Amino acid sequence: MIKLEGIPNKILKEETNNTFIQLIRYTFVGGISFLIDFGTLALFTECFGVYYLLSAIIGFVFGLSVNYLLSIIWVFNNSSIGSRFFEILFFTAIGIIGLALNELFIWTFTDKLNAHYLLSKNITAIIVCLWNFFARKYLLFNNHQWEKQP
Repeated sequence: MIKLEGIPNKILKEETNNTFIQLIRYTFVGGISFLIDFGTLALFTECFGVYYLLSAIIGFVFGLSVNYLLSIIWVFNNSSIGSRFFEILFFTAIGIIGLALNELFIWTFTDKLNAHYLLSKNITAIIVCLWNFFARKYLLFNNHQWEKQP
């Protein structure tokens, strides 16, 4: 018999370095960030008439900001970098690579495969989410990767 008693606490409250639990948390964080990103994309494109690729960049920036804040508060416990400035810089660099992937895949699915831009965004979000999580987990929030400065 599987004991499920402490699972909600482990997933929701306790600090952890367990990759599976962090991935579950990051999925929630990514979902919230995605809703902000997606909503901004749709709002700027549909209501303000902004070109969809520019709207995608604006949405991505808003989503990235929310993702960083929630990630350092809830998902990842320990930064591998001692400086908050460099942590944000590295987090953003990973996000910029994600943004490049975001733009490439949205453009490919929309312009080359004739998918609706919002469907393209949904497919792309899964790809970029996986890139962002594993890059951040193993490059930025892996205590064995970098030497912390006091």
